[in-house]
Amino acid sequence: MSDDDSWTEWDAGPVARPYALTGGRTRPRVDLRFDLIDMVAWTGAPVDVNAVSYEGRRILEMCQVPTTVADLASALELPLIVVRVLLGDLVHDGLVDLRVPAPRGRITDQHLLARVLAGIRAL
Repeated sequence: MSDDDSWTEWDAGPVARPYALTGGRTRPRVDLRFDLIDMVAWTGAPVDVNAVSYEGRRILEMCQVPTTVADLASALELPLIVVRVLLGDLVHDGLVDLRVPAPRGRITDQHLLARVLAGIRAL
């Protein structure tokens, strides 16, 4: 067997499967939808390090400043569903707050729409 054929631990991939990090759950404990652009921030509540998983502590460290769900998933190198479940646990425990952007609704102001259309035509 040549050196090129041998596997190292790094080549074998992650030691724990993502579902093991969530206890096999695929949905958060709380009834919230975590969109990619939602901001998550630490509430300032005291943290019992024995009650929070390693990944949960990493999320709390990153959430010292408001961070998007997408940025958390990227930095943690975890699937989005796993991050959503972990965030749900942290929200359930009162450790993080979810800050949802303003809802996207229809523009019903006809005057505003007419001005936008006039601006586009002027181009």
